[in-house]
Amino acid sequence: MKRFAIFILPFALAACNSMYIKPNTLDTNQTIYATRGGYAMKRSIKERMESRGYHVVVGRTKTSNDYSGDAYDIAIDKDEVPSDARYIVRVTERRETFNPFWCPLNGFWWWNFNVSIADQKTGEELMTWRGRGCENSSLRKLDAALDKLEMTEQPVAME
Repeated sequence: MKRFAIFILPFALAACNSMYIKPNTLDTNQTIYATRGGYAMKRSIKERMESRGYHVVVGRTKTSNDYSGDAYDIAIDKDEVPSDARYIVRVTERRETFNPFWCPLNGFWWWNFNVSIADQKTGEELMTWRGRGCENSSLRKLDAALDKLEMTEQPVAME
């Protein structure tokens, strides 16, 4: 039984992330629209992209409706995507979980999220990522994905 568990563990961990990337398609000089707020990945992806030099905006709220009851408190905002935004980043996530057993020295927080980056000009989806993982390892995967997405300068052939 112990050998079976050791055999299955790498496959179980590998199933935590599924990512599609269209390489060399993200222009770092363009404006990126990201949705407001969020728990972990939604906030961190904006911070990470800004630290890499991207111009990230959250747009303006057109309308806002608040609903509350005994067991819920919901705010629904309708935002306006700026006209100069070339890319849209959408992140959906579940509440982060403090996980000192599974994520020691790797951020201590367990994230469960979906990320999509789409090009508004062409209508193409450049990246989709269904992910679960510790905070720091998820951010390292995000950096690796952005490295692949970013357009690289093509050398000019000299004649």
